[in-house]
Amino acid sequence: MHTTDPASVGFDPRRLQRVKEAMQRYVDRNLMAGIITLVARHGQVVHLEKVGWMDRENNKEMSLDAIFRIYSMSKPITSTAVMMLFEEGHFRLGDPVSRYIPAFKDMKVYQPRGNADYDLVPARREITIRDLLTHTAGLSYGFDERSPVDELYREKVWKRMDTDPDVKLETMIEAIASLPLAHHPGEAWRYSMATDVLGYLVQVVSGKPFEVFLEERIFAPLGMKDTGFYVPEEKASRLTAVYGPAEGGGLKVIDSATDSSYLRKPKVASGGGGLVSTTADYLRFAQMILNRGILDGTRLLAPKTVELMMMNHLPGNGRKPDEPFNGFGLGGSVLLDVAGSQGYGSAGNWGWGGAANTWFWVDPREDLLGILMTQYMPGFVLPVTEDFKNAVYQALDA
Repeated sequence: MHTTDPASVGFDPRRLQRVKEAMQRYVDRNLMAGIITLVARHGQVVHLEKVGWMDRENNKEMSLDAIFRIYSMSKPITSTAVMMLFEEGHFRLGDPVSRYIPAFKDMKVYQPRGNADYDLVPARREITIRDLLTHTAGLSYGFDERSPVDELYREKVWKRMDTDPDVKLETMIEAIASLPLAHHPGEAWRYSMATDVLGYLVQVVSGKPFEVFLEERIFAPLGMKDTGFYVPEEKASRLTAVYGPAEGGGLKVIDSATDSSYLRKPKVASGGGGLVSTTADYLRFAQMILNRGILDGTRLLAPKTVELMMMNHLPGNGRKPDEPFNGFGLGGSVLLDVAGSQGYGSAGNWGWGGAANTWFWVDPREDLLGILMTQYMPGFVLPVTEDFKNAVYQALDA
């Protein structure tokens, strides 16, 4: 991949070297195995560096064409697919989801009684497509160990995904729809499997398997040749290993590069977290978003559609409860309060990350984007994404 002189687009080259230095420290301290970072401004890549290993146990250094499990960085791509169908007039954002997926009719909401018991009360209104895009539908994920609703997700959704050989996208979504909502639609932000539901919505509305729609309408037009729901055999050597903290310090393998489930076609194409990709491929997607819907003459979205996606859609111009400096748009977070974030950025920054600490953002004000690719779980416990962002912004001098 060609890189441009950073000075030509307003970066101090010496200061920009601090990005690699910051990432190298994570490897040197045995906190992460390997990292790729990319920075682009005015459509030009000014920084592309790799440190460490993609498969330390097999002595494979990080490669710029390494393939990563991007987990929830799948969500902005799925949301883009939804907005493409919205542009074509297939639905309105305020439409009830049940119009297209009848299982979501007459949803019930979990209401605790103040002890271990609970009631199920009718939802005050139906879930809309915008509720799914903004994680305000009342769905959940199964992550919260204290939530009875999440316990149901673990039992009825995730256990079935692991044990049912015949599970498919449709049956997974029906399982989600059978569970109570954690809150009434539109009343709060709760991270959830809503984007998996959106993937099925794309399938229903387009009449094509979700994975086929993404390939034909997004990946092929953008030239994202290494992005999909699994790594084919001929590319298997490029898959990275996933690491996590070992007892007593250091790293241990969480998901092997040589025996990962991502080397096999999945039973379900998860729009919320199922994709693999490369730094180069995700650059093409992120640059399309930053360009307001177009890349190299190929337009996927109208400028006004991207503008709508990057607005804060939380009720009452609200904030994410875990990040009170961020709102949430259609498929990604929106930076509202730069000072409150205690770091660099611009109001209006939009982006998202994945469970293994992959992360990207676009900054329309500075015409800038950043991508970090690594494979470390749990996500966002180490401040690597914050260190990356801060090292990028301190290098701007124009």
